[in-house]
Parts: sequence; C-alpha cells; structure tokens
Amino acid sequence: QVQFVESGGGLVQPGGSLRLSCAGSGFSLSDEIMTWHRPAPGKTREWVATLCPGGATFYTDSVKGRFTDSRDDAKNTMYLQMGSLNPEDTGLYYCQIQGSTTWGQGTQITVSS
Repeated sequence: QVQFVESGGGLVQPGGSLRLSCAGSGFSLSDEIMTWHRPAPGKTREWVATLCPGGATFYTDSVKGRFTDSRDDAKNTMYLQMGSLNPEDTGLYYCQIQGSTTWGQGTQITVSS
C-alpha cells in the first residue's frame, strides 16, 4: 500500500529554519510527481511545492526563494528545507503523490516568538 510518514516539524522562531521529511513506502518516490500541501484560512488546503521525477521543482509564490524541495532516492524520502520562516508558514504540512487521495498524518510547523 502507498503510505507516507511526514516528520521534522516543530516550534521555531521567526527567521529560523526547519527540514521536513516525507518517507514513502509501497511505491518508488522517484517515479511520481510529489507535492507538499498545508491548510490555509478560507481553504481546505494550500499547495506549497512540487518535486518532479526529473528533479524539476515548483513553489507557491509565498515560499519561493525560502523553501527547497528535494529527495534522496536511496532512502525513498522527500525533503522540504524551509528557511526564513515567518508566522504565515505555520500549519500542518502533508506530502502526497499528485492527484492521489492518500495522505500521511502530517507534521506540524509553528513559527512564533
């Protein structure tokens, strides 16, 4: 079965950094278009970033230049390096195969002084 385990969240001060992990099982992460999402006010969720099998990345405007999406094929794990964090980045972050309905448990990021 396709399964995800997100980790790496926590409490961080504004301007700080965190690295999120999305460990996949039951599929090869490098063969799929992978995405990160988070809840947002007035929405069920907000798209944050995409990592394609060939290595191309895409980001929502609010995180461009601050977040970097990548993967480690040997570990079948995707990473989201988050820098220059601000309170608007607070939320429960999920990874997913694009277009699927399977989600992990998410990992919570709280940016506060």
